[in-house]
Amino acid sequence: MSVEHEQNHPVLIIGAGLAGLTVALHLADHQTVILMAKRRLNEAATAWAQGGIVGVLDQDDSIDSHVSDTVTAGAGLVVESVSRYVAENSADAIHWLVDQGVPFTPDVSGPKGLHLTREGGHTHRRIAHAADATGKAIHDVLLEKAKAHPNIKILENWIALDLITNKHLQTTGQYKSNRCYGAYALDIVNNQVETILAKAVVLATGGLGKVYRYTSNPDTATGDGIAMAWRAGCRIGNMEFIQFHPTCLYHPSDRTFLITEAIRGEGGLLKLPNGKRFMPEHDERNELAPRDIVARAIDFEMKKHGLDYVHLDARHLGEAFIKEHFPMIYSRCLSLGIDITQEPIPVVPAAHYTCGGVVTDLKGRTDLTGLYAVGEATYTGLHGANRLASNSLLECVVIGKAAAHDIADQVDIEMPTIRLWDESKVEDADEQVVIAHNWDELRSLMWNYVGIVRTTRRLERALHRIELLRTEVQEYYANFRVTRDLIELRNLLECAELIVRSALMRKESRGLHYSRDYPKTWPVSYPTILTPIQAQKT
Repeated sequence: MSVEHEQNHPVLIIGAGLAGLTVALHLADHQTVILMAKRRLNEAATAWAQGGIVGVLDQDDSIDSHVSDTVTAGAGLVVESVSRYVAENSADAIHWLVDQGVPFTPDVSGPKGLHLTREGGHTHRRIAHAADATGKAIHDVLLEKAKAHPNIKILENWIALDLITNKHLQTTGQYKSNRCYGAYALDIVNNQVETILAKAVVLATGGLGKVYRYTSNPDTATGDGIAMAWRAGCRIGNMEFIQFHPTCLYHPSDRTFLITEAIRGEGGLLKLPNGKRFMPEHDERNELAPRDIVARAIDFEMKKHGLDYVHLDARHLGEAFIKEHFPMIYSRCLSLGIDITQEPIPVVPAAHYTCGGVVTDLKGRTDLTGLYAVGEATYTGLHGANRLASNSLLECVVIGKAAAHDIADQVDIEMPTIRLWDESKVEDADEQVVIAHNWDELRSLMWNYVGIVRTTRRLERALHRIELLRTEVQEYYANFRVTRDLIELRNLLECAELIVRSALMRKESRGLHYSRDYPKTWPVSYPTILTPIQAQKT
């Protein structure tokens, strides 16, 4: 589906979650847009988000308060100017979503007629939500808008392989300044790799939770954008900070279902199986401490008592309140035989959010001209060493809008001659078991060696094994036709190495990164920034 014959080249957006949809909808009135989803359109991580989106709307709240909470949660690594920019635009972000038709939970006495809830790390009620299925409500509305827009072409079941840069030009040295010209992508249904040329490319691919054995993320979270940007020469920041959500449902039939932090925000209590609360022994903020503290506390108690899980007890909130405010969680748990109005919820920490990623500015611009990145795949400086709850959806809308405006201001480019994808020297794989086995091994070693609590020895063992796996997969990649599973495994291995190398560079414990070998926190610290050349020497 090469578009090189077009005079005005489209913008290619890789990822159809909130970040990608925000950019697409802000761009589409002025620019042709290709929106690519590697699975079904409803499988983006956005649709899994339960809690809500931050908006400084209440007269008792303030920009300064939101910034302060973000900085505190980020454990000294938040870029305050970035936090302030996002906070200052939070109300406009909520208003834009309301204008699109997002059905936030109403409250006639609330700011702007919205019910605002509170989550861990926040000192005020400032989370706009749609019951306990905010992400789905937002995604459903914006997706319908995108489907109806004549300038948005949606590619479903397409996965990007790599970004097209100067090294893919037909004549090397033709252009001195390196830039992005599009991407090679696999049409999964037709099993055909195509060359998609574009005026600009936006990475809106989300996180990489599937690198871990236990995660709250959907199957789409395989770090594709981060890995592609890295291979294209972009800097990557703060990859050691992987947020483990404290409360993922523990059940043999469903180990990826998130139990929203809003339950604790409304008064839910964490308890041992004997009914004893334990958070007061770990932090004065109790259940409303930031996620890294709560996750480590649960991990500590599980190891101390030999438990597979702990309990989140919401029974005292009352049946009517639970059914009204948490209908999706109530329904899902009930389908698994757990009535949360009558019994506590078994929960366990799980990989949830990637606080680092592709280094960008406030307009989503990366190190590579023509390449933008928005959302969880990025490092903007907003999240620091730990993301404040519900800042993620907000970042997608605020930075997504800014990126769209910057792209719209760019003139179209002269497209050089690009080498097409060459499959003449590869064949169909004879066995897929290699992919499945290596995928399982990677996720297990990352969970065991690069999890909530780390040691230098564990990290070094993980890195050694990752390097061996990468060699095996790269050989496989060079000799056989690509598949979605192969592409995703290749990207996860790339991201796993970035996580481990970043973790080895941080000789302290801070935020989401806790090392037994370096338990102290430095008085002053800095982001961990990797470049492709630097990483080879680390």
